[in-house]
Amino acid sequence: MIDYSKILSASAEPEASSMIETFRAIGYSIETAIADIIDNSITAGAKNIWINYDWKGPKTTLSILDDGTGMNNEQLIQAMRPGSKNPLEERSHHDLGRFGLGLKTASFSQSRKFTVYSKAKDYQPVFWTWDLDYVNKEQKWKLIRYIPDESKWLETINQVKTGTCVIWWDLDRVTKNTSVDNEATKAKFLGIMDSVKSHLSMVFHRYMEEGLKIFFRGREIEPWDPFMIGVEGLQTKPETRLEGGSIKIKGFVLPHRSKLSAEEYDYGKGPKDSWTAHQGFYVYRNRRLLVAGDWLGLFKKEVHYDLCRIRIDLPNNFDDDWQIDIKKSIARPPSIYREQILALAKEVRNQAVEVYRHKGKVLKRKLSSNEYFPFWEERARHGKRFYKINRKHPLLNELLSKSGDLKKDIEKVIQFIEETIPVPLITLQESENEKPHGQPFEGIDHKAIKETMQRLFNGFVSSGLSKEKAKARILNTEPYNFYPEYIEFLTNE
Repeated sequence: MIDYSKILSASAEPEASSMIETFRAIGYSIETAIADIIDNSITAGAKNIWINYDWKGPKTTLSILDDGTGMNNEQLIQAMRPGSKNPLEERSHHDLGRFGLGLKTASFSQSRKFTVYSKAKDYQPVFWTWDLDYVNKEQKWKLIRYIPDESKWLETINQVKTGTCVIWWDLDRVTKNTSVDNEATKAKFLGIMDSVKSHLSMVFHRYMEEGLKIFFRGREIEPWDPFMIGVEGLQTKPETRLEGGSIKIKGFVLPHRSKLSAEEYDYGKGPKDSWTAHQGFYVYRNRRLLVAGDWLGLFKKEVHYDLCRIRIDLPNNFDDDWQIDIKKSIARPPSIYREQILALAKEVRNQAVEVYRHKGKVLKRKLSSNEYFPFWEERARHGKRFYKINRKHPLLNELLSKSGDLKKDIEKVIQFIEETIPVPLITLQESENEKPHGQPFEGIDHKAIKETMQRLFNGFVSSGLSKEKAKARILNTEPYNFYPEYIEFLTNE
C-alpha cells in the first residue's frame, strides 16, 4: 500500500475553457445529442417529451421538455457538473446514462449557451446556464443564472407539474452563418429537424411501443420498428441467450419486396432510406438502440443480405465489455462472445440470402409477384408474440381442401399445436446447448420432401401454372427452399 501522505503533490486542475472545448469535439451529431438528452428524461421517469424549436437564424432556440421527476436547486447544480457520475458505480438497471456527461457533452456539442430549467415536487422552478463565453472570460467552472426571455421559459416549465426543460440558445454548430430570412438556410435547418425525428423514431421505438410519447412541435413521433414485427412473411429465429441469459440475441429475416405492399417496402427502408444501410446488428441497452444496422466488423454490407436484421439486447452493466462510448453510438462485442455471435449471424444471413436469391434471381426475372410460403409466422396478440402455422402454405392448403367433414377437427388440432409450442424450453435449449440447431429434415431420409414436392408440382401444373412457375413457387415454399437440388428432378406425372 502506498503511503500518499509522504509524497509530494501538485494541483493539475483542467483549464475550464479548454476542457469544455474538448467536450465539444467528441463528435456528436445533433440527432445523437438530442437522443442523449432524452435518455435523461426517460431515466427521470418521463411519460411525455416535447421537442420544439423557434427558427430565428443565428438566434434560433431548441428545447426538450419532459414531465419527469424534475430537480431542485442542489440536484440541478450537481446534474450540470461535468462528470456528475462515476461510471464504475453500480446503477439502477433502468438508468440509461453512465459517465454523468451526457447532458453537458451533448449540449456543448451543439450550442455555446444552454440552460436547464427544472421543477421538482414541492419546489419552485429553478434554472442554471452554462455560457462558454462567460467561462472563457472568467476561466472558471461557473454557472450563471441568466437566460433571454426568462418569463417565456418559466411559462414553459410550468406547463408540467414536475419536469425538466433543456434549452439550447446559441446553436452555433447548426445556425452559424444563417439568416432568418434566407430560405435556403431555413430549408437546410428544417431538413436537419426531419433527420432528428427519424432518428428518434428508431432509437426509442421500443419505449414508444410501450407508451412513451415524444412530440415534435406538437405532433407525436411514430416509432420505427426495424424488424417489422407483425408483417406477413416475416421469419424469426429462436432467441439465444448468453452470459446466463443477460444477453439476448434474435435474428429476423424480413419478407422479400414482392411480399410487401409499397407502403411496407418504403417503411422497411427506415430513417436512412435504404434497405442495405439497415441490414446487420441492432444493439440495444435497456431497450434503447445504440447501434443500428451495422455488422460490428464481422461482415461487409452486401445487397443480398438486405433482409437480415439481428437484435442484440444488453443490460447496462456490460458497457465496459462492449466498449459503449459516451455518445452511445458504438458497441463492440467482446472476444469471448465473438464466435457464438458469428455463428448465429451466419445462420440468419444464410436464411436471408435464400429468400433474397429465390426472389432476386429466378423470381425477379420471371415471377416477381410470387409469394414466399413459410410454415411458421410470428404474430402479435394483446401486445405479446405468438407463432402460427401459415394456413396459406400449399401443403396445409391442400390438406384442408381435401379434408371434408374433418376440416374443423384438423383446424382445432392445428390451433392446439400453435398454442402449446414450448417456446421457453426451446429458447433455453438454444442458449444452453452447444450443438447447433439443424435445418428441416437434416440427417434423415428426404423421401417425404421429394414426394410432397412432386405432389405439389403436379398440383400446380394441373391448376394451370407452367412448369417453370410451378418450380419457382416450390422453391419459395418452406422447407423446400432448403433443398433446391431436387427441383431439377421434378416431372409432370
